[in-house]
Amino acid sequence: MSLSAQTLKGIWGAVLLPVGRAGGIEWAALNEQLSALRESGVHGVYTNGTAGEFHSQTEEEFDRLSETVAIFCRATALPFQIGVSHTNARVARERLARISALRPDAVQITMPDWWPPTYDETERFFAGMAAAAPGIPMVLYNPPHAKRRLSLDEIARLKLAVPMLIGAKLPGGDEAWYEELRCKLSDLAVFIPGHFMASGCLAGGRGSYSNVACLSPAGAMRWWRQLTEDPATALAFEPRVVRFMNEHVLPLAARYGLSNAALDKAMAAAGRWCSISPELLWPYSSAPHEAVMQLGDKARRELPELFSTSL
Repeated sequence: MSLSAQTLKGIWGAVLLPVGRAGGIEWAALNEQLSALRESGVHGVYTNGTAGEFHSQTEEEFDRLSETVAIFCRATALPFQIGVSHTNARVARERLARISALRPDAVQITMPDWWPPTYDETERFFAGMAAAAPGIPMVLYNPPHAKRRLSLDEIARLKLAVPMLIGAKLPGGDEAWYEELRCKLSDLAVFIPGHFMASGCLAGGRGSYSNVACLSPAGAMRWWRQLTEDPATALAFEPRVVRFMNEHVLPLAARYGLSNAALDKAMAAAGRWCSISPELLWPYSSAPHEAVMQLGDKARRELPELFSTSL
């Protein structure tokens, strides 16, 4: 069943590409990863976010990934979203048209970014995407590193112009930002970064396409449930998660020259919840094995709740 702005919520896990030492995608490992995500209890999975390396896939790889995920998720009743993003707007539209027959619960879309679009161009782009796959809900993927960041006013205008827009991934903000969010985007499911899940959802967010779920999908789900059962304790846990990201994850980017996708895959490999390696598709660098092992040890020492059976 397709998602709506009212039903889209919770912790969603990224589908990561299992890349082998030879540099290719190891397709046999993909179902193992999907099984682990399903068993963790996440609300759904999504392809081709930042960590999904959509920018490095061939069209054949994109089609195979989309079909593999759709088949697994339909067979196991696991909600799924397909990211159809591409730097070329016309290719993104072609991707969406091709996967429409898979009937994902929603599609995620970034704006084309070789030349950042104006607002009018953005609205034209989303209207064209909606026309390419009528009836499929759309989610705006507008993370902090996007070349064109939309304001909340612009997103509200876009929602009015394109009714099939049901959600957005945004970087969050301060108290004033969340107050504006509640006033202007109450009819949109806004997702915030995983390490700000507790404060962000208490302030008006609906969930997270979660980097914490990269590290431990089951742990991220326990934290989500705790937010309902014991919000004060869930909120108190957040500064420790943020500190871990700031002190141990983000410094890897400067130390080894890594992208955000490499950091997410390093966390997944450090989490050891499936047999994913930190390798990225050519030509991008990945975290070295020793750094990944150290990251996993630090995570278990500083955030043991994510790896235990309870928070």
